[in-house]
Amino acid sequence: MTLRRLIHEFTFPDPREADAAGLVAFGGSLDPRRVLAAYAQGIFPWPYDSDSPVLWFSPDPRMVLRPAELHVSRSLQKTITKRLYEVRYDTAFAEVIRRCATVRRPGQRATWITGEMIRAYDRLHEIGFAHSVEAWREGQLVGGLYGVSLGAAFFGESMFTQRPNASKVAFVHLVRQLHTWEFHLVDCQVYTEHLARFGATPWPRTRFLDTLAKALTAPMYQGPWNSRTLAPRGRGCG
Repeated sequence: MTLRRLIHEFTFPDPREADAAGLVAFGGSLDPRRVLAAYAQGIFPWPYDSDSPVLWFSPDPRMVLRPAELHVSRSLQKTITKRLYEVRYDTAFAEVIRRCATVRRPGQRATWITGEMIRAYDRLHEIGFAHSVEAWREGQLVGGLYGVSLGAAFFGESMFTQRPNASKVAFVHLVRQLHTWEFHLVDCQVYTEHLARFGATPWPRTRFLDTLAKALTAPMYQGPWNSRTLAPRGRGCG
């Protein structure tokens, strides 16, 4: 493939033409319109660092979890049942993404959540596409995750935890809520053992793109997730 540098337009090369690492294009700003266009085409931004051009990926295979196929271990379910954590939605998005940016993960370079990424996703949250799911304990934020919602697809980005199982509890609450809303998939991007234990599996890119296309035809809710939108009303929540 010929790697394309993005300039002003919000279009991307066909993700099926990505290189062996899944790299589709590079460059361009993280304008919210470009980021949403990327997700809709099965592509996500993954900067190397704040001094390098943004890299845009569509890996093959793609790690995907169908909400109906969520696996929760007995021990984790016991933790959830005990209600050690209060789970909230969209009450501390800015804090969640900044906590995720400080996480140091074994075997990974410094955080890819650059200042430009934070500003872009803050804006996506403000306009109703990016969401946070948070675990609170005694009034303190102790875990959570954030991602982007389009149609019946949720694109997970990152999570953090500061108490045992806090982010896992938030993740389970999220996936069960998405199942209630009849979401088609949770995009987990790339393989991790952590996600595999929840039931996520690697899909060929073609299968992922076909399923995503169908998910994007579902009714789309744009706005904050709160007590009204989280009512068990199915995908008609918008």
